[in-house]
Amino acid sequence: MNELPAVLGAGALVLLASAFAVRFSIRLGLPSLLIYLGIGVLIGESGLGVQFEDATLMQTLGVAALVMILVEGGLTTDWSAVRPGLGPSIVLSVVAVVVTVVVTGAALHWLLDLDWRTALLWGAVLSSTDAAAVFSVLRSSGIGRRLSGVVELESGLNDAPSYIAVVLLTTGVTVDWLLPLQLLYQLGVGALIGLAVGVAGGEGLRRSALPATGLYPLATVAMCVVAYSAAQLSGASGLLATFLAGLVLGNSKLPHRSDTLSFAQGLGWIAQIGVFVLLGLFSSPDRLPAAIVPGLLAGLVAVLLARPLAVVLSTTPFRVPWREQVFLSWAGLRGAVPIVLATIPLAVDYPGAQLLVDAVFVIVIVYTLLQTAFMTPLARALGVASGTEPQQIDIDAAPLDELGAVLLQVRISQGSRLHGVYLAELRLPRGASVSLVVRRGRAFTPEATTRLQEGDQLLVVTTEAARNATERRLRAVGRAGPIARWKGETGD
Repeated sequence: MNELPAVLGAGALVLLASAFAVRFSIRLGLPSLLIYLGIGVLIGESGLGVQFEDATLMQTLGVAALVMILVEGGLTTDWSAVRPGLGPSIVLSVVAVVVTVVVTGAALHWLLDLDWRTALLWGAVLSSTDAAAVFSVLRSSGIGRRLSGVVELESGLNDAPSYIAVVLLTTGVTVDWLLPLQLLYQLGVGALIGLAVGVAGGEGLRRSALPATGLYPLATVAMCVVAYSAAQLSGASGLLATFLAGLVLGNSKLPHRSDTLSFAQGLGWIAQIGVFVLLGLFSSPDRLPAAIVPGLLAGLVAVLLARPLAVVLSTTPFRVPWREQVFLSWAGLRGAVPIVLATIPLAVDYPGAQLLVDAVFVIVIVYTLLQTAFMTPLARALGVASGTEPQQIDIDAAPLDELGAVLLQVRISQGSRLHGVYLAELRLPRGASVSLVVRRGRAFTPEATTRLQEGDQLLVVTTEAARNATERRLRAVGRAGPIARWKGETGD
């Protein structure tokens, strides 16, 4: 208890420094995760002298952080953006793991003279792309929604097979005819549990009237964690269940959705900051020189050989153009996930596990810098950047239970086709009306001749029965303009 104030104060200072470092990293064009690693190193054994060498605790905290990152990733993933690339995403999330394990493992067996099991373990650790890194980079890079959706969904789905591969190789499970059935069970049952919890949770939250707005975000995140626990206790993939539960809940018509997403993003930031600061604490600069060459070689094989091969094998059957295949090959970013996976063999004293952790440290720093630095220029050179694509409007809902109505808060984002639309052209269904418009901080009651603008916030009151049709109409106009129906846009 005497040390508690100092520990809490130090933790708060690290969080504050990390939060302000985000703005600093954006100005420099650097990924914020590198700042977090640097903070961990500064307060570690080579800096302020804080010792952290508990591999088991590192693994436990790392998996918990990964769960929170997947919760945030699932809740903030827009289904309308990822749906067009659903097929390539699912295939890529599995094929990329298999190809990376085999190709990287074979290359490292030959280049570094590692035994086959250890070499394949290196490949498994590097087989997963990081959801947090992908989301933070792609959502601000101007990439078209369909292409970025493929990478986002893949990064959320491939954590599960990568985790399974690392655990199997670490424990040395016997490879027999039952192994494919076990893998199918873990992924299939994990997906079913995640979808079931997401559907049931969304329905329950829509029907319940919680006494405080802040309880909705807590309940939503708790449901995603329940999905993880239920799947793990069933012997299935908890990580896959977590992401899918978040994906379903995030795209449900939840009350106070914007509050929920903000809360989840905060948890995601804390998880990212925590896991990278811990890795910085756990690392030792004295060990890094020995890991530079193995790390650079492993990253080179994974990024320039295994990843492109996996993309070609996965996306060619879907007739993905070669320009998009090149971008997908470069967009497989590594971040928190390989770090967490590397702690699994370390926690059980697997031979050579310390070198693997140090090599992952090198890989994350070097290749994250290179890939993010050339991401936007490469997209522009390939012609896959889309600066003119209409942006999805943000609709938040607050139930008015006693009146049997719902208050929708609509934000017209930059690039939305709602810009320039007259209020009369919205043609909202019977039972819905725009009651207030807030423009540049000034609120006014709109008329039929009011013309909407980018940045406007609308308050739409609708009956519960007309809510779905109202949201669909608003999304349809936001995507295709006032003649959305003629263009075949329904807003689904």
